[in-house]
Amino acid sequence: MLTAIERTGTNNANSQIVLDEDLPENAPARVRVIVLYDENGKNGPSTLRRKAGSAEGQLTIPADFDEPLEDLEEYQP
Repeated sequence: MLTAIERTGTNNANSQIVLDEDLPENAPARVRVIVLYDENGKNGPSTLRRKAGSAEGQLTIPADFDEPLEDLEEYQP
């Protein structure tokens, strides 16, 4: 069984990856490493910031949203 642990880090001049956070104490001594990077040189998803309120007016909630569903009437008290 494989277990995934995600950490970010930096690749130094000696091609050694320095993690921003320590691995958990129960992590084994030998691990498999997969390196993901943005080809544009950015630091990945953390650089993609959403602007608060940018989806305003794009979603609507119907007035009967909280009403019981007819298909589930037999399961409701």
